Amino acid sequence: MNIAVIGFGNAGSKIADRLIAYEADTQRSLCRFALAINSATIDLEKLTEIPPENRLLIGQTDERVKGHGAGADPEIGAEIARQDVHELERALDGVPIHAVDAFLVIAGLGGGTGSGGAPVLASRLREMYEEPVYGLAIFPSEDEGGRASLNAARSVQSFTESTDNLIAFDNDAWRSSGNSLQGGYERTNEEIAKRIATLLAAGEYDGSTVSETAMDSSDVRRTLSTGGISTIAYAQSELNPHTREQKGLLSRFSGNGRTATNGSGGPDPAKKVHGLVRKAVQSRLTCPANILSAERSLIVVSGPPSEFSQKGLRRARQWVERETSSAEVLAGDDPRKNADQLSAAVVLSNVTEVPRIDRLQEQAVSAQDNIAEQEQSREDEIRELITDDEDRLDPI
Repeated sequence: MNIAVIGFGNAGSKIADRLIAYEADTQRSLCRFALAINSATIDLEKLTEIPPENRLLIGQTDERVKGHGAGADPEIGAEIARQDVHELERALDGVPIHAVDAFLVIAGLGGGTGSGGAPVLASRLREMYEEPVYGLAIFPSEDEGGRASLNAARSVQSFTESTDNLIAFDNDAWRSSGNSLQGGYERTNEEIAKRIATLLAAGEYDGSTVSETAMDSSDVRRTLSTGGISTIAYAQSELNPHTREQKGLLSRFSGNGRTATNGSGGPDPAKKVHGLVRKAVQSRLTCPANILSAERSLIVVSGPPSEFSQKGLRRARQWVERETSSAEVLAGDDPRKNADQLSAAVVLSNVTEVPRIDRLQEQAVSAQDNIAEQEQSREDEIRELITDDEDRLDPI
């Protein structure tokens, strides 16, 4: 699938930037256009992969912003996106729409610019183009506070409604106590890029081998056409010793799509592929969810052709069908002769039981009540401070 990727806000722009880098590092073909949008000048300057001409600063004429950000206020983020909608449209003139299968809008939902502006942009994209518009939403960690939870809970409603499908990523599910805050974000950005690229880049002809069961954009679009919220499972494993030695020799890939005999004594390819898919679904999802609530699923196995097994892929698809109680499961492979690992990505589309969103909503309601109480209390304290005890003085 060829996409136009748009990072909105600080977190969204950094992830879009990392996705471009990962695509280049793994010699994939995915992003036909990349745009970063933010209300803070300094954050746009930190990007390394998206060229300066594709970095758009919005809110410059708004006296509350002026290039310094939306102050974690999604109302301001949404307002400046609407005010600068013509600037957004001009920035999109560079999209080679004839070569794009879909749009991907990425935003962190805990702040102001992305949580408020991304849904506005997604809605406008759906009005302007026929191609599907997918969202990638990053949920804040619980320790980021009640305000971030409130922003995210409000934004996830509008972001879901304004996209054809919203892929969720929960920061709490990917935190590591051994990492610094910045190091933790860099690691999660890499994990996000890895999953998105493995899933969406499958089936594109970029010099890699084309197999009989290669995925294409229509498979991805069908799986994500459910709407709602989706989550991605992912796992990877080391290559068999013989594959590492012979990596890149296409002669070992048999004409019927099965791997040639492995003379190295390594794991059986069918068991390995099947086990890798099971490991992906049973390990951390980008956002934890009850897999039984998924409407559709899609499996992509990526790596050297010599590691593939059609038998293993069929068994994996049957296993996912049983685990999700759904017959809507597609599966295919993505041959990468120079890959250093075998990987499996599984998208679970339109999951309806997501505990993290329930928890986010609970935190948001509590935060909203606390904010209202604090504002009222603060007003009372200020009034008490500036008036005399018996209220005998009149203001000028």
